[in-house]
Amino acid sequence: MNNPSCVVIGGGPAGLMAAEVLAAAGLQVDLYDAMPSVGRKFLLAGIGGMNITHSEAFDDFVSRYGRRENELRELLQDFDADALRAWVAGLGIRTFVGTSGRVFPEEMKAAPLLRAWLHRLRESRVRFHQRHRFTGWSESGEICLDTPGGLLRRRTDALVLALGGASWSRLGSDGAWVPWLRANGVAVADLKPANCGFETRWSDYFRERFAGEPLKSIVASLRVGDGGTHMRKGEMVVTAEGIEGSLAYALSAVLRERIASTGEAEIFLDLLPDRTTEALAKALELPRGKDSRSNHWRKRAGLTGVKAALLCELLDARTLDAPQLLAAAIKHLPLRLHGTRPLEEAISTAGGVCFEVLDRNLMLKGMPGVFCAGEMLDWEAPTGGYLLTACFASGRRAGEGAVRWLQESAGSTDAETAG
Repeated sequence: MNNPSCVVIGGGPAGLMAAEVLAAAGLQVDLYDAMPSVGRKFLLAGIGGMNITHSEAFDDFVSRYGRRENELRELLQDFDADALRAWVAGLGIRTFVGTSGRVFPEEMKAAPLLRAWLHRLRESRVRFHQRHRFTGWSESGEICLDTPGGLLRRRTDALVLALGGASWSRLGSDGAWVPWLRANGVAVADLKPANCGFETRWSDYFRERFAGEPLKSIVASLRVGDGGTHMRKGEMVVTAEGIEGSLAYALSAVLRERIASTGEAEIFLDLLPDRTTEALAKALELPRGKDSRSNHWRKRAGLTGVKAALLCELLDARTLDAPQLLAAAIKHLPLRLHGTRPLEEAISTAGGVCFEVLDRNLMLKGMPGVFCAGEMLDWEAPTGGYLLTACFASGRRAGEGAVRWLQESAGSTDAETAG
């Protein structure tokens, strides 16, 4: 096979990493993206501080991928958090570990990293084609792209699809690829919101007064089917519709599936995790005197603002005025959720191309020469660097798989010619 052609579709981290691997093998790579510029979601995710990966121990790291832990473990063994940090350093970008264990570029921004990366890719002769939207395959097997100049059809010897999920469609990931792959016999799990907000029924007063307020330094817990409990410390934000934020995201997979199966999910909030129930009850039993209820809570328990309001929102009058009951509720406050926010609002996507239809190189078993990577695969993870790390690792694996497949195909062709 002389001068094989390689196409990558999708200009996010997974697609760019696949292109880098292919170009490093000396192959000519054309990368197509639907947007006017590549890496748009990557840049937006970095606005508040580019969390590139996480520094925790490997086994803890891979456990964050839930039911797909085994599949992601294999990918991450080849390109883990340390390897990613070394790769970032190779672009001239220094990183540091924050107090939470999360890893950030020193400048806390995605733009310098992306600029350095794109410069290196262009020097490697990767050709970028913006405003080229993939629309599937022609009847004769050509890839089809909707371009400013009209429909483009082309053949390629190796194709890496890194089309993203279906969240933040304005940045290019709209899930339009799902029916095209299914039409080719590829098993694709339905796309669902991950790292998303959840809905509850606030009173008008609470919604109008406290939407946007953060619940800081709390613990959220959720009972699971085996009798255990998922428990995380952090914060969440009250929204007009319910809750969102890191704690909600950390529990989102379990919450989403429970709501889907039973119509609701119940989480429990410890509003004061550094104080015991007994200590709180003792403090709240002290005479209130002329203090209002809110002043008494503030003085005795340090409860103010949205935390105090949440107790009034969710508890009945009897509990609010009984120190023992109130103390127990502060430590174990039930909050019922009845829906997820729409997929378009989610940070990331669950569902996608099932690993069972991929080989270990991420090539589709039923479509030789077609590889899949990134968020379009059927996995999910909480925020904290896990999403990006898996996108990089899967893009690298798909690129390496495409190189290997092209080499093996060329060897077979040479053998047939010699014969």
